[in-house]
Amino acid sequence: MILVTGGAGYVGSHTCKALAQAREEHIVFDNLSTGHDWAVKWGTLFRGDICNLHDLRTCFQRYPIQEVVHFAALSLVGESGIKPAEYYETNVIGTLNLLRVMKEFEVRSIVFSSSAAVYGEPEEIPIPESHPLRPVNVYGRTKVMMEQLMADFQLAYGLNFAALRYFNAAGADPDGEIGEVHEPETHLIPNVLRTALGIQEMLDIYGTDYPTPDGSPIRDYIHVTDLAEAHLLALNYLRRGACLGAINLGSNIGYSVGEVVNSAERLVGHTIPKAARQRRAGDPVRLIAGNSRAKEVLGWSPQSSLEEMIQSALVFSTGKMRHLA
Repeated sequence: MILVTGGAGYVGSHTCKALAQAREEHIVFDNLSTGHDWAVKWGTLFRGDICNLHDLRTCFQRYPIQEVVHFAALSLVGESGIKPAEYYETNVIGTLNLLRVMKEFEVRSIVFSSSAAVYGEPEEIPIPESHPLRPVNVYGRTKVMMEQLMADFQLAYGLNFAALRYFNAAGADPDGEIGEVHEPETHLIPNVLRTALGIQEMLDIYGTDYPTPDGSPIRDYIHVTDLAEAHLLALNYLRRGACLGAINLGSNIGYSVGEVVNSAERLVGHTIPKAARQRRAGDPVRLIAGNSRAKEVLGWSPQSSLEEMIQSALVFSTGKMRHLA
């Protein structure tokens, strides 16, 4: 049985659907602080907090857990700088608690949903796994520490882990059953669609003078179902008894903010109201992760186009976002 921490969240819930389709029995462990109980359509929900050792031990005692997929974390970059104590406690101490309980119950495999934020300002594009880890925000620093905990447990206790690094998850379940619902919503594609659907008045574009073809910054977007598939592939890799370590889930190409907006306008059939704003301090021109190691080791590469990401998010937005928000 697989324990999925944070399985009521965005990427976690899509991974749970992929696990169910693969006939993998799993338990969702979530405190629902940012996740949603309606998203737990596959697997049993155990409501608990990774910061609470008693909750974790109770779950491990109740279910025959053999593997873990770990999503539970706080993940807003801006908020992390305002609330560092909460981020270090949840992300770092919570992960330490999880690893301690895994050790107690002799569970030795974990797939970790990490972040390409561990790299900081890129020295080369696309970013390889060998790039120095120099995160520029608290969120990225917590992810580095979480990875380091797993590496140390691997050396000391034989833990097998995979740390999957990616930038922006995008899109929604093609069947429209689950999708992206955050409060506040900080991601580009949902905000583009919220503006297109009249839920918000204006889309802010931060920076139109970057040295890119259309003047807007370029970012990496991966369909959430492609990410879910990668988590399953990593889980199967660990089942061979080998440690995967860090691996990028990147597009190798990226898309500009302008490309995202133009694609959405083609899909909805009208212009989206937008306003040019000044660049945000510290925003790089390009953030794109490589995927050569993922191709070589896992046989994984993203399968969905930008249009498919936006279309699937649009189906979910029009069908369910309004009454779920």
